[in-house]
Amino acid sequence: MQTLALEDTAEQVKEEQEQKNDNKRIKKHHGALFVQLWVCIGLMLAAAALEITAVLSTGFSDWYREYIFPVWVNTYGRLTSLFPFSVGEILIMLAVFGIPASLLVMGVLLFFKKGRRRRIAKIFGIVYMWIVTFVVVVQVNNCFVLYRTSTFSQKYDIPENEHTNAQLEALGYAIIDELNDAAKKVERDDKGRVVMKCDFDETARKAVQALGDEFDLLKGHYVSPKPIMCSFFMSQMDLTGIFFPFSMEANYNNDMYKAKLPCTVCHELAHTKGFIREDEANFIAFLACLRSDDVYYKYAGCLSMLTYVRSRVFDYADSNKRAEFDSRICDEAWVDIDANREYWESVKKAEDTVFDSQTVSNISSSFVDNNLKANGVEDGSRSYGRVVDLMLNYFIDKNKK
Repeated sequence: MQTLALEDTAEQVKEEQEQKNDNKRIKKHHGALFVQLWVCIGLMLAAAALEITAVLSTGFSDWYREYIFPVWVNTYGRLTSLFPFSVGEILIMLAVFGIPASLLVMGVLLFFKKGRRRRIAKIFGIVYMWIVTFVVVVQVNNCFVLYRTSTFSQKYDIPENEHTNAQLEALGYAIIDELNDAAKKVERDDKGRVVMKCDFDETARKAVQALGDEFDLLKGHYVSPKPIMCSFFMSQMDLTGIFFPFSMEANYNNDMYKAKLPCTVCHELAHTKGFIREDEANFIAFLACLRSDDVYYKYAGCLSMLTYVRSRVFDYADSNKRAEFDSRICDEAWVDIDANREYWESVKKAEDTVFDSQTVSNISSSFVDNNLKANGVEDGSRSYGRVVDLMLNYFIDKNKK
């Protein structure tokens, strides 16, 4: 009897010890979850404070762009540049496919693991909380704050005047002259279309970096531009390039008409130097291409910028003025203009695609427009065209060549 009592006591002590160990593990687990929760809350509050400060103080935003933003480019940007593929595209794929898959897995686990539902919900909740925190913090640090900086004109003392139609046309004719000259020097295929004998990486980086002698913020390290694997889907979204703030990458649509690529790559590189506004990135890209020693870049830059100037002229010009303007453009350039237009028309008419091109385009256009407006760009997507005003003020009022 005494032996049985001792055995019962030992068993009871063992059970009590196991219970204590379980309680310790649960307490430790709850403590870890509690810490993570407050870390995420702290990061979100810090991001909110950063955004509010940027909205209230242009001076702070300028300081951030000059001294803090380059840190992310020189660290995280250098790291992601080591990969031959777009890290940002992989992150998007993980989000698009991974999040729905994880929700499905969570639903299955909650259904079959009835005794562990609370634990499962906490684990998945923590994961989603970190994802949301990452998105918000990165967007604020690498994107939103930059919309609150001084404009390019304010930063580099470029006048902001209004101009006459005659001055606009003069700018257009000057671009056409440069375009026509370069058009005679590039190689073409049997259809008369330009064959781009240039790279879309090193030459683009050097072209934008060379502007650093005049515009100091364009000095320093540049990330490696990368093509997107799902480039046709980008075309469906009417996107030629994209700056991924989540991976600090300059990515481009490799499916588009290649004559427009140099300006696109330079545009995205401008974003990685803190110039987030679209008209400013357009201006930097055009200037980089125009001053490049590579004739293909010069041709591509003029071809891209002519689109904006021509559109502005056509806003007021009658049929005779339009005909006169277009008659200045050489036949070789018209071949590429038409080829580019045919490409985008083919995207809209494409069949047997995963998603309808028109639907994707509408969603993408609405998102871009609303995102710009939410960040203080009142005219939304129309801001791209303001590059014409910046060019007029720079080339005419500041007498630059």
